[in-house]
Amino acid sequence: MKPLKLGLALLLVASTQPVLAQGSTVSSAIELARQAEKLKPGQWVWAPQIAPVGPITVYVDLSRQAATVYRNGVRIGVSTVSSGKPGHETPTGVFTILQKDAHHRSSTYNNAPMPYQERLTWDGVALHAGGLPGYPESHGCVHLPFEFAKLLFGETHMGGTVIMAGRAGNPSLTHAAGVLAAQGEKGTGIEHVPLGSDESYRWTPEVSPSGPMSIIISHSDQRVVVLRNGQEIGRARAVLPDNDFETHVLTYAKLPNGNSRWVFAGVPGHDGEKGQPLDSSILNQLRLPEKFLHSLNAVIEPGTTILVTQAPVLPHNSGKQMTVLSAVKKR
Repeated sequence: MKPLKLGLALLLVASTQPVLAQGSTVSSAIELARQAEKLKPGQWVWAPQIAPVGPITVYVDLSRQAATVYRNGVRIGVSTVSSGKPGHETPTGVFTILQKDAHHRSSTYNNAPMPYQERLTWDGVALHAGGLPGYPESHGCVHLPFEFAKLLFGETHMGGTVIMAGRAGNPSLTHAAGVLAAQGEKGTGIEHVPLGSDESYRWTPEVSPSGPMSIIISHSDQRVVVLRNGQEIGRARAVLPDNDFETHVLTYAKLPNGNSRWVFAGVPGHDGEKGQPLDSSILNQLRLPEKFLHSLNAVIEPGTTILVTQAPVLPHNSGKQMTVLSAVKKR
């Protein structure tokens, strides 16, 4: 293990009927923040001109029943949501947009309309316009106000990143695999092979040569796992500071001057982090194998997302679990 270089140091510390709800478009980050603090069920605020270009990350806070949209690390929209009710809890974790269909109808729930659907798993979890009673009432999807769902649909792309976290319900796992519980598009399992006793890291970028990047950092397992387009391309043993057991989300954002930096998305308990750059003081706290670090630095690009979590990535560990890039059998 060797000290983390500056490049990665700055990385690790990113009803079924639709409701036409009240919304607001604003022109500044300050006004967006003011409006976002007082949203009632069914309301939203939208200001895409604040950050007109760059990769989009959607963060759904299940505990607060709210979704925040970041572009290039800048908050451009906030909406109230309704997630899965008891018995149909929305899974938590990092997901990729697998499918987009503006006129989708459910094949499971009586042909129910699901306008502006953005599919996250093949077993039925998606973002779409739907009922917004002010509490979780869906069958696992995340309901959005109709107009907000339409606006978001127009800005996102296939392969985009959606992160869901919070305590509205227990996470749903398709396999007992800790944080990693992914499956391929046809429902076939994606095997996540642990490191051998003599392995400090593994790096296989050829498994998935292109696509959106997600990096999962587990405090409990002292592991870093790298996913590209939903496929694992690397993992490594790591020495991580044990004085922070909260969830953090970061995205790699490109600045107007052409430089890039890691910025925080606000998550429960860390609202003050929103839009803040990662503090480089963690430089002396983290260790990764030098060759793994070099390879990882070479593939990080704007839009890469990081999830720092206490949840395990090793299947034999206990504790809070999450689903990352889940994609089970299509219905």
